[in-house]
Amino acid sequence: MNIQGKTALITGASRGIGRAIALELAKQGAKRLLLVARDETRLAEVAAEIEALGAQAVILALDLSQLVEVNIAIAKAWRDCGPIHLLVNCAGVAHQAPFLESRLPQVQEELGINLIGMYTMTRLIARRMVVQREGTIVNVSSLMGKVAAPTMATYSATKFAILGFTQALRGELAAHNVRVLALLPTLTDTDMVRDLQWFRWIVPTTTQKVAQALVAGLQKDLPEIIVGWQSHLAVWCNRIAPWLLEKILLMAAPLPKDRHRRYQNFGEVGSR
Repeated sequence: MNIQGKTALITGASRGIGRAIALELAKQGAKRLLLVARDETRLAEVAAEIEALGAQAVILALDLSQLVEVNIAIAKAWRDCGPIHLLVNCAGVAHQAPFLESRLPQVQEELGINLIGMYTMTRLIARRMVVQREGTIVNVSSLMGKVAAPTMATYSATKFAILGFTQALRGELAAHNVRVLALLPTLTDTDMVRDLQWFRWIVPTTTQKVAQALVAGLQKDLPEIIVGWQSHLAVWCNRIAPWLLEKILLMAAPLPKDRHRRYQNFGEVGSR
């Protein structure tokens, strides 16, 4: 895909990978960028950076869980800004906890934003792309969409689901000249992951490298864009010796050392 002169919509554009992708697309000659996130103040800051690069920025301060509001906003944006050629579904959250200590509200938030939010936006944009018979959809998954890790069960589940969703859509929409692909970054240094306990031996990449990898992958028409040498190594190891990778991940995971005693206590409480 040639970015020059195109209109793109990026969810999760106020920070992290979404922000970096928006800026990189502006540098590559995108004409107009529609920025979607909940934080209008942060979106305004990103919009100012984009306009300094010569592209037009449109702010859409939206909560993807509010279906009616999102539907109205997208219909208005398509009418006012013209066809959207590229959709990047980047909005996402991650909560880290051993499964037995996980909390349902956090699980629901991950499922709601990472999956339902992506589904909602994709449904609205894909239908319009099919009518115009042109478009590209990028769903941001993760290395954890290929390799699940302890303490990240729900997050990994959503990222695996994104890959399945992407693969299914790729087949369905190909006949309408709409491409669907997945972006799989390794651990990336963002505001979100700084609040997590990092896995041992993992060296994070930067948001700029992820954004550059996306643009390069778009130009090569790749169905999946895996970012980072550690990601390639992990995927290769998972194919050749999955049992070995599971052991490595267990050793690398930030699990509490006294977890067996703590979980035994759970059982004692439940039996009283």
